[in-house]
Amino acid sequence: MRRRHLLAALPVLALTGAAALGVPAWVRRPSASVPPSGRFGLGVASGTPRADGMVLWTRLTGPDLQGDVPVDWVLAEDEAFRRVVAQGQALARAEDAHTLRAEPDGLASDRVYWYRFEALGERSPAGRTRTAPAAGAAVAAMRFVIASCQRWDHGHWAAWRDAVEFEPDLVIFLGDYLYEGESPRWALRRHEGGPCLTLEDYRARHAQYRSDPLLQAAHAVAPWALTWDDHEVVNDYAGDLDPRRDPAFPARRAAAYRAWWEHMPVPAAWRPAAHGLRLYHRLDWGALARLHVADLRQYRAPQACPLPGRAGTNLVTPEGCPELADPGRSMMGRAQERWLDEGWSLDHPWNLLAQATLMAPFQRRGVIASRVWTDGWEGYAPARQRLLDTLAARRVPGAVVLSGDVHGHYVAHLHARPNDPDSPLLATEFCGTSISSRARGVETVRDSLPLNPHVKLADAEHRGLARFVLTPQQLQAELRTVVDVDDPSSARRTRATFTVEAGRPGVA
Repeated sequence: MRRRHLLAALPVLALTGAAALGVPAWVRRPSASVPPSGRFGLGVASGTPRADGMVLWTRLTGPDLQGDVPVDWVLAEDEAFRRVVAQGQALARAEDAHTLRAEPDGLASDRVYWYRFEALGERSPAGRTRTAPAAGAAVAAMRFVIASCQRWDHGHWAAWRDAVEFEPDLVIFLGDYLYEGESPRWALRRHEGGPCLTLEDYRARHAQYRSDPLLQAAHAVAPWALTWDDHEVVNDYAGDLDPRRDPAFPARRAAAYRAWWEHMPVPAAWRPAAHGLRLYHRLDWGALARLHVADLRQYRAPQACPLPGRAGTNLVTPEGCPELADPGRSMMGRAQERWLDEGWSLDHPWNLLAQATLMAPFQRRGVIASRVWTDGWEGYAPARQRLLDTLAARRVPGAVVLSGDVHGHYVAHLHARPNDPDSPLLATEFCGTSISSRARGVETVRDSLPLNPHVKLADAEHRGLARFVLTPQQLQAELRTVVDVDDPSSARRTRATFTVEAGRPGVA
């Protein structure tokens, strides 16, 4: 039995600390204070895996870089790089902040590879990546992680150690990779510079985040699939409108999109154009699962009923904001809605939707109990209903929504009518807590759980991530938390585990 199949057969709890065989030593034991230096000071990454290839990424560093720099890359079947299967040369262009990507193809499906780069007399650390299983291929198990919201100045990123130890097939990042603002006075570690406004600002912020050794280790242990939320640009933006209604915002958004594309392991073909960046995409994992990765920011309608003179989020009552019921408003944009509607797979036992924020309604106690948060799915309820109606009409199998944004672990049932727990159950939602970003209203979330019978867990107190083992029969979920977010070497714990059986939405 192949090692990953053996591990997949074990209970989720037994996977903590699974021997990272085949994972480079620097990834298994990342330093909390001394990241790789020299020309590859921001580490390496891979992403967007296909059955015959993937994207390999790095960025050259150093104050003396001038002009375009050729970089050699190599991909091997073994960590010692004795069995090289692909190699080539890519150009780290000055116009792209000396980032580069290689996109090998023609590789064997469903297997692990190792890669590294070399330039200007230096060699990068090695990374571990893999290809997806071939279309229609039987898959015993898929191991993946979801994560979101890693604010640099809110704490350290010990949660990423859980991803490295788990040795996943895929890391799914659900938004807020960086935060664009300046740091408060009490920050544990401060953002460099003020708020990000220009291309150089966003590039510098990406570089600061990528300097973290724990994030570098998480990038080097497995390929990533990514979407974004708002802080990659500015808090609470919608489409081409920011909360201040700044006429210069489209240029700021373009700069942020360009820097994001430069620093993420996504295809060269995604390079932003004048109208934006096409991010939403699908990834099939053999015959086991189809992953739909959605974009909730670029195409959404502005939030309903903003504060006077502003745009962005607000807390409103449905009675005081009739715009909430407007069926013309969309969270994804109608073109992306059609893409999702047409792409649900009836041939896979599982359909995973990776998107940025909690989809299930969550009623809170106190003065805001009757209020709607207009930046979330409740602020776009008709669009959510269209999505759920499609799940029901097409009888989409194994629908699981993977979410982030709200800085808490939530496990919820998604019903045909979201606020009616007696209506048919269509899908299960796992919303992972933040890597480090702090949460507000911790006690309110805890005290509000009895008001939400469709929500099986709600915990905004802890930081962490979530790990999953998916088989044709079931999805096992393990919600992990960090004991002390101020400590990069913090212990981590399992907050809860859940199981979803194939063909039966909802958790056990």
